[in-house]
Amino acid sequence: MIRFQLNNNPVDVDVDPDTPLLWVVRDHFKLKGSKFGCGMGLCGACTMHMNGAAVRTCTLPVAAVQGASITTIEGLGTPDKLHPLQQAWVEHSVPQCGYCQSGQLMSASALLATNPNPSDADIDTAMNGNICRCGTYGKIKLAIKAGAQAINSATVQTFDPRAVETQS
Repeated sequence: MIRFQLNNNPVDVDVDPDTPLLWVVRDHFKLKGSKFGCGMGLCGACTMHMNGAAVRTCTLPVAAVQGASITTIEGLGTPDKLHPLQQAWVEHSVPQCGYCQSGQLMSASALLATNPNPSDADIDTAMNGNICRCGTYGKIKLAIKAGAQAINSATVQTFDPRAVETQS
């Protein structure tokens, strides 16, 4: 039995420990947002977060996630409350065919979780290997910057200066 958190919910599954996490999530938990692309961890369509880091799940054996926290695109935001990156994706008309978008969003959100103000080079590095056959890379970069700005703006707006103790 392999136990882990899936989108903040405890789950367990009894499968061959070598089964790729992608197939466990899609087939056993019926979360179809993450896609199968190349099967070799090279295209990024299967990207999810493992303990906050972007990982390619088409080659990641489910045994490797024992006790870990896994987040899929379904756990990033909801239709009623989009993640700021999802909102930026919509506002910048990023998706064309849409096949790669869940992986793109998961890689981008992992970047912004560790680097709230990425440079173009930071974005290029973090998104390297996420393939978009429609070629919307320019829009993706704009949406990442807009998402970062929205996240940073929300953080500033929720700051309460009264909560900071002053030393005298």
